[in-house]
Amino acid sequence: MITEKPIIALIQEHLAGDLSNLPVFNSVAVRLQQTLTRHDFTIEDVLELISEDQSLASKILKVANSSYYAGLSKVAIIKDAIVRLGAQEIANMAMMASQYETYQSSNEILNQKMVALWGHALSCAVGAKWIARKAGYPAIAAEAFMGGLLHDIGKLALLKVMDDIIRSGESSIILAEALVDEILISLHEEVGYNLMRSWNLPESYAAISVYHHKQDFDNSNILLVSVRLANMTCKKVGKDIIPDEEISLVSLPEVQTLGLKEITLAELEIVVEDAGDMGI
Repeated sequence: MITEKPIIALIQEHLAGDLSNLPVFNSVAVRLQQTLTRHDFTIEDVLELISEDQSLASKILKVANSSYYAGLSKVAIIKDAIVRLGAQEIANMAMMASQYETYQSSNEILNQKMVALWGHALSCAVGAKWIARKAGYPAIAAEAFMGGLLHDIGKLALLKVMDDIIRSGESSIILAEALVDEILISLHEEVGYNLMRSWNLPESYAAISVYHHKQDFDNSNILLVSVRLANMTCKKVGKDIIPDEEISLVSLPEVQTLGLKEITLAELEIVVEDAGDMGI
């Protein structure tokens, strides 16, 4: 008699190999983020990378012309978008546009989780960017957006692994929502960190993936603090896989660190609730 392996054991086997093979990142979008860590990159470097994926380029232009980003006139070419918005914003758009299509599954439970996770990731990104600006740190606003977008990437990776296990027939288990939630909560931080490292993404984003929940964290890391507060705000207003409307934002240490007032927190809740799809 053959005994089927527990789902956790199967997940760990899938995560034991090369994590860069997991279908959670677009290689061009990742290389754009890596390019921006160099101090000597040029607009031509950014253009050359984007030109490798014309489908992604068209999505970037669509996002650039959405109500969230649009200026007084439409952007017709990528170079104009870079000049208007900056290379970091364009790299963020590339990551966001390429990520959108990965949050889907043919499994009903997993698909529900992926859809909710995408809404959470985007809302957290918008919220973190808003917080950074409102708290007086506009220089890190674009990074805060990316940190918010990717902070739960470990959850997406786990959902993708579970999807692969079910589709391949490695397990006949019927995934219950409670089991999926338990797996995501217990494993996503470590998986997210390892995933970021395997793709050579900036260490600042890898640190966010590990410390966005932990009680002990570096409160001098404003990028991390901004994402943590945005994450909790999403949870409070229902933009989370497991919401918690009882959260008191004003009592959070992140709020004390940033020196935000109650009226600002009320505005933040509205910003997070209204975060849309940005034209994707």
